Order: sequence, then structure tokens, then C-alpha cells
Amino acid sequence: MTFTHLDAAGHARMVDVTQKQPTVRTATARGFVRCAPEVVAALRDGTAPKGDVLAVARISGIQAAKSTPTLLPLAHVIGVHRASVDLEITDDGVEIEATVGTADRTGVEMEALTSVSVAALAIVDMVKGMDKGTSIENVRIVSKTGGKSGDWLRPGEPAGSGSVSSDASGPASPGASGPTGASA
Repeated sequence: MTFTHLDAAGHARMVDVTQKQPTVRTATARGFVRCAPEVVAALRDGTAPKGDVLAVARISGIQAAKSTPTLLPLAHVIGVHRASVDLEITDDGVEIEATVGTADRTGVEMEALTSVSVAALAIVDMVKGMDKGTSIENVRIVSKTGGKSGDWLRPGEPAGSGSVSSDASGPASPGASGPTGASA
């Protein structure tokens, strides 16, 4: 068996992508932060003691997508040309969806996963004083486009579309900015 991230001596290495041609690629990830009912109520009415939880989570997720190679040492430094984080408050917590796009030599799945994970961590940080039992659940890639392997959609899930919003009032448009979404 050949391992792509190990050299002949078994040492870790970054995969060489210099010969690959840049292509347009996207990836969408989702996750969920489960919260107590009192946290959900505070998120809905904007009374969380630490401030605007969703705004902090959104900006944290966007910054995380751009910081992925710093956190994952074998991830390639690529141009993140689009990053959006959409949030929806549900009766049980907050749904998170992050979509990342590039025109580069390797995919953005790790950037999308990192975005969702850090957005979720920001929510936990902002509400942990209200609910120490808050948990992060089901972080996963739901779709990707472009690259050598082509398009992929996780069975049973709709494609990433910015379909979650920052409140229960309705869907956000992809890459929307303002109260329901943010993009970079």
C-alpha cells in the first residue's frame, strides 16, 4: 500500500500538487450545536450574556476556512476565494452550514469542515456559561464540486445551498451578507 502523505522513508510530507492544473472547486459542510432550551431562547431574542453569538460564530467560521493550513500541517495553502457560514436556530440548537470555494490545485473540503467546526466552537464558547452541556454534533461534508474526482453529494442530504439562515424566519440566499449570512 502506498501512503500519499509519507515519503519512502515513512516520514510525513505534503503531497506535491505542482503539476495539477487549477480548477474551480467548492465544498459544503454542515454541523449542529445542541443547546438547552434557555440558550435557544436567548439566541432567538438576542439576550445571550456574551453578545451576538451568531455574528461571532459566522466570522469565526470564515476566518477558520482561511486558516486551515495553519491548523492542519499537511493541508495545502490555497486561495480561499469564497467562504460563507449560514446559521439556523432550531428548537434544539443551531444548524451550521459552511461553503468554501477556490480556483486552485486541491479541494476545499478541509476548509469547509474547519469552518463549521470553529463556528460551532465559537457558539459553545459564547453560551457555555448558560449551558455547560452544549455539544457539537454531526460535522460532515455534504457536497463537493470540481477536481479530479468530480462532484459528490452525500446520500440523503440536499446539496449545499446556503439553505440555513441565522434565525427561524426563513432561508438565506447563498453568500448573503447582513443579518442572515456572511461571505468573504
